[in-house]
This record gives sequence, structure tokens and C-alpha cells, in this order.
Amino acid sequence: MLILLAVALLAGACSCSALLTAGAKKLAPRLGLLAYPQADRYHRSVIPLGGGIAIFGTLAIFIVAAAGVVRFLVAPGHLGQMADRLNIVPADFLRRCDELAVVLICAAILFAVGLWDDRRPLGPFVKLAVQCLVALLAATAAEIRVEFFIDNRIITSAISALWIVVIINSFNFLDNMDGASAGIAAIAGAILFVAAAFNEQVFVGGLAIVFVGTLLGFLAFNFPPASIFMGDAGSLVVGFFVALLTLRTTYYQQDQSGPWYPVLMPLVVMAVPLYDLTSVTLLRLRQGKSPFVGDTQHFSHRLRRRGLTDTQTVLMLYLATLCCGLGATFLYQVNLVGAVLIFAQTFLILAIIAIFESTVRHGKDID
Repeated sequence: MLILLAVALLAGACSCSALLTAGAKKLAPRLGLLAYPQADRYHRSVIPLGGGIAIFGTLAIFIVAAAGVVRFLVAPGHLGQMADRLNIVPADFLRRCDELAVVLICAAILFAVGLWDDRRPLGPFVKLAVQCLVALLAATAAEIRVEFFIDNRIITSAISALWIVVIINSFNFLDNMDGASAGIAAIAGAILFVAAAFNEQVFVGGLAIVFVGTLLGFLAFNFPPASIFMGDAGSLVVGFFVALLTLRTTYYQQDQSGPWYPVLMPLVVMAVPLYDLTSVTLLRLRQGKSPFVGDTQHFSHRLRRRGLTDTQTVLMLYLATLCCGLGATFLYQVNLVGAVLIFAQTFLILAIIAIFESTVRHGKDID
């Protein structure tokens, strides 16, 4: 039953996203949503920026539909035996329905700000301020928080809000090459779906599979050579949902007295995006530049300067993310020695990335 539901949600979200992306591709020029060639960007033709409309639209449709199912089918008990088989508790799902409303509001704010920025740049600090407000709203009003064995709600909310902002910017930074941000987010979402399924989290697992399907539908148009970009309207929303999934997935259950180190799973899954964010920020600061001003110093750009094609570059990014993510899925099943080996493997993958970073530091810009 769960497998059929997951496949249905994946196929439905993928189809809906693909249709909306095709429509957004035609609509974007009329709305002035176009990415023009610039010195600090690699593309050399005018590309529509409407992908964020399709991504947010698909997620919004499924979130509203899920809330409707909870309100009118789950709560009144109309699903009967199906709800029991899916391990659905009506009271719990009603509470989650309220959380979904806050999540949708937060995503809508990020989408609106990103869409405005895609048309007329707002400046990095305006976007950062909005991200902070949205992150605090999500952490406090929607309980999108991580405990980390800390009882103080203020501290956990602050830590969680900081994490949300970091992940949002990680995927905003990753949106520098065809298919990079959406593909890596889809891989991360799939890994987190596995973690949610392992802990029988129907709500989080369903949201994860819808998120993955949404990104796959968009990737049909965004994979190299891309015919549409997601823009900030998409990357801000994508980063927010990745952060949401990392914080709402259960990694440790104290009553089962299992090992604690699975709580570090998000760090392993997010290793590549976090490394790209950190390394590029440090490079820009070292050069006296603002970390928020775009350039061609990302890992993906360095790979291209090594002679790889766009497709080869993005596949390298996918493989690096997948290698880290697959290791993270075993954190539930290994002892301390196994966990150390997984963290060591992640470090070695990042070390390979660091080699590419250092060997092209004085290379020429992308043609």
C-alpha cells in the first residue's frame, strides 16, 4: 500500500511539475522573467526564468490537496482501514495540517521575493532578511525545529532558523549550472525519504516524495542543455523544502535507546552543497568581494574549466552527492566504528572536491 501510494505521488507530482514548467516556459517572456548573458554567468543565450513558478505551483497544489484530504477524509474517519494500514493517526495529521499551512505561507513569501528579484534585483541583504524572518516563522509556528537533546525552545528555534537560512543559500548558490540545484535537491530529498520511511513517518515521507517528483518534472526541462531556469523564485523554495525535510525527519528515538549519531545524517547528506557554499564564500571574502555577489568560482565552474561538458559536470555533482547520501543511509545500522568510517568517507569525497578547487584557482573564466 505504501509503495503504491509513493509511486502515485511521485508520478503525479512529476507530471504536474512538467506540465507547469512547459507552461511557465511560454509565460516567462511575457512576464519579463528572462536570464540574459552576463560576465559572471556561464550561459550565452537568453533563457526563461519561470521554473520557480512550476516548482512552487506543484508543491502548493499537493500541499493544499493533502490538507483537504486530512480535513475531509482523515479527520472524519472516512478512510477507515486504509488509514490504519498507512499508520495514520487523525489527531496527529490534523496538527500537521496546521503546520502545512505555515509551511505554505513561508514558501509563498520566499517565492514572491524570489520572483520579484528575478524581475528586478532586490539586493542580497533584503533577501537575507526575508529568509531570516521566514526561518524564524517556520521554526516557531510550524515546529520545524531540531532538538539536539536541548530542552530550551529558544535555543533550538535559533539553531533551526540558522540551519534553514544556510540551506536556502546553499541551494541558491548551487543554482549556477543547468540541473545542478534541482538535481542535487532531488537526490537529497530521495535520501531523506528513505530515512523517513525507515522511521515510518508517513507525513514527512509523503512530502519528500512529492518534492522529489516536483524536481524531476522540472529537470526534464532544466537538465543540460537547459531550456528554462528556476531562478531565485525556485532556488529559495527548493532550499527551504530541503531544510524542512532535514529538520522534520526523525533520526533518533530516545525511547528505543539506539545510537545517537544518525542525528548527524543531514550534515552528511548536505556535505556537497555545504562545501560549495563554504568554499565559495571564503574565496570571495579572501578576494575582498561580497560573498553574495555571483561569480564563476563554484565547484561546477572549476569542473568545466577542467574540460568537462555541462552534462559531465552536473553528473559529477550528482555522483558526489549520491556517494555522501548513500553512506548517510547506513548510519541507522552501524556501530560507532561504522559511523566514523561513513564520516571519513564523506571527508574524503570533499577532499577530492578540494583538489579540483585548488588546481584551478588561477584558471581562466569559462568561455
